Amino acid sequence: MRITSSDTTRDEDGAARQTRPERARWLALLARATRDELDDAIAHCPDAPPFVWLRAPQTGLVMVQGRVGGSGERFNLGETTVTRCTLRQQDGVIGTGYVLGRDSERAVRVARLDALMQMPLYRSALAAGALATISQRLTAAAEQRDADTAASRVEFFTMVREA
Repeated sequence: MRITSSDTTRDEDGAARQTRPERARWLALLARATRDELDDAIAHCPDAPPFVWLRAPQTGLVMVQGRVGGSGERFNLGETTVTRCTLRQQDGVIGTGYVLGRDSERAVRVARLDALMQMPLYRSALAAGALATISQRLTAAAEQRDADTAASRVEFFTMVREA
């Protein structure tokens, strides 16, 4: 994952803030990370500021929607369990974590890392280290899944009889 200067904006006091698309990218990676990967990332930020809860971890259901063929009309596929939480660091930065399932500890770690990624002090180290590792693992898993699918592909052909 590469973070460039075009991904940041400046607020009225001149502090750099991440844009929504870039934050959405790192939140998507963090939500798919294992607990060990999240722990390793947090371990690289030993002097992280303390935080207070805005919303303690909560587990609930959300409706999952699908699309016919990936681009057709939406339909309700079913419900899935999601755990969420929101925290505010002592410096005012707010972090949010959403994960599939009931693992509240993972949601806390995602929220913590979201807040740390918004701080320039930690952003580059986390992006180059933990997020790059998570991204590489997910890419390798997708490539393996594609290779497994391709190995089971059946090719059909039609023979034409000429009269």
